[in-house]
Amino acid sequence: MSDIAAASAAAAEAALPPARRRVRFRRRHLYVAPPLLILLLFVVFGVFAPLIAPGDPGDIDLYARLQPPVFDGGESNHWLGTDNIGRDIWNRIVHGARVSLLVVAVVVPGAAVFGTAVGLIAGWRGGGVVSGILMRYVDVQLALPALLFAVLLGATLQPSVWNVIGILLIWTWTAYARLIRAEVLSLKERDFVIASRALGGGSWWIMRKQLLPNLVNIVVVIATLEIPIVIVAEAGLSFLGVGTPVEQATWGRMVTEGRPYMLHAWWVVWLPGLALLLVALSGNLVGDWLRDLLDPRLRHVG
Repeated sequence: MSDIAAASAAAAEAALPPARRRVRFRRRHLYVAPPLLILLLFVVFGVFAPLIAPGDPGDIDLYARLQPPVFDGGESNHWLGTDNIGRDIWNRIVHGARVSLLVVAVVVPGAAVFGTAVGLIAGWRGGGVVSGILMRYVDVQLALPALLFAVLLGATLQPSVWNVIGILLIWTWTAYARLIRAEVLSLKERDFVIASRALGGGSWWIMRKQLLPNLVNIVVVIATLEIPIVIVAEAGLSFLGVGTPVEQATWGRMVTEGRPYMLHAWWVVWLPGLALLLVALSGNLVGDWLRDLLDPRLRHVG
């Protein structure tokens, strides 16, 4: 949302009676409850996967291959059905959530810390040599096709979850750096920063004590919006066969392995694809909600 659109929306909201504004504010919070619940289930499945689905996701049972889910006439021992070699779909979806959660738990905080540090230094240095070098590197990386770059690295390296994490870290930190730099360029001209410099505050002290606390909201919002991007990127690399090892249960690999059978065994593609869709969509909705909640320009309740 642009500044003009945000200002217009805020003005329109301010014109409403206070009681109606409160009702609309509560409704916006109620709408985010289902996405938050889905993300909570995603975290629970990832953390407690061995307890929720205690079997090995790689167990093969050729006698039970392509068994439909219970609600489509299948047997209760595989309530979400099986794939083309008899592996349990429920078991693989739950353990696939664990892989996605591991990737998110490492990539999002790591990219946030590194990208924020680069953006903070580049913004504080302004038009200096350090800022120029840092941002030109960011520009070069943003100019590269992200998916092609990730596939190239993935094909060069051995399939591994940690290689996927490294690739995504290289790919995602630039989003933080660009936005944080722009915000720092604005904040450094504020009175409280000018006063801190006049009182003898050093650059590192000002960045740590004055600028960084004012950047937390932005970093949290970017990180939340990056969650679905990272999940879909990991699934995409697995789908293309350059991500995790073949024996690793991931949602992207489940989709690519089920494609030849989707016309007569829809569940092998649709169920992991639905899990991926729900988590990615929920992450976007929660990110938008956090942006409205944390950005004072978008708080339309007065």
